[in-house]
Amino acid sequence: MATDLNKIVKDGLWTNNPALVQLLGLCPLLAVTGTVVNAIGLGIASIVVLIGSNLTVSAFRNQVPESVRLPIFVMIIAAFVTAIELLMQAFTYELYLILGIFIPLIVTNCAIMGRADAFASKNTILDSTVDGLMMGVASHLY
Repeated sequence: MATDLNKIVKDGLWTNNPALVQLLGLCPLLAVTGTVVNAIGLGIASIVVLIGSNLTVSAFRNQVPESVRLPIFVMIIAAFVTAIELLMQAFTYELYLILGIFIPLIVTNCAIMGRADAFASKNTILDSTVDGLMMGVASHLY
C-alpha cells in the first residue's frame, strides 16, 4: 500500500506532472499568475477542486453509468468550483476580483477532467485523494 502511494506521489510531482510533462491547463496559469498572491490563490482553488472532485468521483465510481460518466464528472467539478468561487467572493473579495473569469474556467481545465476520468474513476478514495493533492501541488509549483 505504501509503495502505491509513493508511486502516486512520484507520478504526480515528477513523472506525470500536468504542467511540465503534459502541458495541460496552462492558459489560466500563465494569464493570472503575475504575482505570488494571484498564483497562490488560483493554485489553492485548483488543488481544492482536484482533491474534492477526485474524492467524489472515486466514491461514486461504481454508481455512475458509463454512458453519462463525463457529464457527471463535469457537474461534480462544477459544484466544487462554485463552492470555491463563493468562498473566495465572501472571504477574499479582492483576489476574487483579480482572478475573475479564471475561477469558473477551472471547470473546463482538462488536467482536472483528465484526472477524474483517467485516475479517480478507476482507483480507491485514498489513492484518488493523494493523486488530486499531488497533481494540484505539482501543477502549481512550476
